[in-house]
Amino acid sequence: MSVTIKRDGYGQVEPNHLSAPRNGQVYAQLPANSAIDVLENGVFVKYDYENGECNFTGDGEWMLVFNEEKLYDERKQMHKDYAQKKTDAYDGVIVPRVFRVQPGDIYTTNMVKEADYNKGDDLKVGEQGVLESGTSTEAPGFKVVAETTMPDGQPAVKIQVVPVASA
Repeated sequence: MSVTIKRDGYGQVEPNHLSAPRNGQVYAQLPANSAIDVLENGVFVKYDYENGECNFTGDGEWMLVFNEEKLYDERKQMHKDYAQKKTDAYDGVIVPRVFRVQPGDIYTTNMVKEADYNKGDDLKVGEQGVLESGTSTEAPGFKVVAETTMPDGQPAVKIQVVPVASA
């Protein structure tokens, strides 16, 4: 059996078991690269401290974007309606909250490349920080551990962060 991911709205994250809030590996000091207009929850960015920014190409470590959602009318908005946008940011500067993920962390998301996924599939960080099928050659690595849904009923996958075998 498989789940077909096709997002309606922005990416979502349900933190089933993320260690970052407990081990202090939550970061929100670096702004996003000026070319980034939108950061959805569940996307990965490089925490490029050398260049003083979060981006998709730097030498930093991949980290999970998991911003505090700001939804102002619960009657008309849902998790899928939130993303961090340059147009909403003070002076047009996005400063995302990112989590360093560790092997064993588990979370549910629909922020994967739109495709079919099965339990046991390996995932890697792909273009523009979106997870996609494939084996990761750099940490972190990911595995689909369940086919599930987001709270709003959208198809999703439960992901476990796994160690990456050294080459």
